[in-house]
Amino acid sequence: MKKLAKIYTDQDASLDPIKDKKIAVLGYGNQGRAWALNLRDSGLNVIVGLEREGNSWKQAVQDGFQPVHTEDAVKQADIIIFLIPDMVQRYVYREKVQPNMKEGADLVFAHGFNIHYKLIDPPSTSDVYMVAPKGPGATVRDFYTKGGGVPALVAVQQNPSGKALEKALAIAKGIGATRAGVIETTFKEETETDLFGEQTTLVGGVMELMRSAFRTLVELGYQPEVAYFETINEMKMIVDIIYEKGFTGMLKAVSDTAKYGGLTVGKFVINEEVRKRMLEAAEKIRSGKFAEEWIEEYNRGSPTIKEGLEEIENSLEEQTRRRLKEIIERGKPKS
Repeated sequence: MKKLAKIYTDQDASLDPIKDKKIAVLGYGNQGRAWALNLRDSGLNVIVGLEREGNSWKQAVQDGFQPVHTEDAVKQADIIIFLIPDMVQRYVYREKVQPNMKEGADLVFAHGFNIHYKLIDPPSTSDVYMVAPKGPGATVRDFYTKGGGVPALVAVQQNPSGKALEKALAIAKGIGATRAGVIETTFKEETETDLFGEQTTLVGGVMELMRSAFRTLVELGYQPEVAYFETINEMKMIVDIIYEKGFTGMLKAVSDTAKYGGLTVGKFVINEEVRKRMLEAAEKIRSGKFAEEWIEEYNRGSPTIKEGLEEIENSLEEQTRRRLKEIIERGKPKS
């Protein structure tokens, strides 16, 4: 039996290790805004560092910050938090962070990609650690303001101070994660499991499963609108039940006909051959081949993403969704 993960909560964490530190949050997008606001509301000293004086800059000003350019934030910071896109981080580090950071300043990440795949080579004098919330930034902020928190993972890559884990837990506490629970992991485990989940279920697998089911019904002559409701729209309701009550709760909530069909046909469709391909996808991530492929794709201007988005935007599934939008919106509960 595998050893259960250690879960840290509020009583295991203190803000003391970072309360006198100047914390630079680089980026003010989805996660950046949530972290900066939550850390500030927790009484910590936060400065927002941005590359350009664009919409994010204006939003930060509206939120009461006095943002500065990245290099100016880095010069002041004891703790530097990277909340900019993965593929931008190495360039910003090389050009703006590395030449300007204080000796021994901490480097903090919300995802392990750049450290695990050695796109960033941090100085040996810096503590390098990660706090990875398991939810989007808007939810991190919303839960915090309502007295809750989104669970997170923490990891330590370099620990010359001997206090990196304490500081990681302090950051987690500052954004509200320890109110729920924080699990200790490694940069390797977080990166590889995160990529695997995105590819095989959360983004890739679920989307392609729904699209395949939709197209199968349409090819058999069923109306696209009916097929959309049955194979795509209802997915949210099922996932909501799983989120709240688990697989057992979901199965108890559906009809006996759905139970029998799901328990028998589900394993027929998602069979050992599918699992074999999942293992192949996992090995591609673990070997670094996916990272190499993605870096090359990004350097070419991300043509696969552009072509894929265009294809999906023009697909029958999306055309059907747009036709049904009024019905779907009208049925949503009024807040």
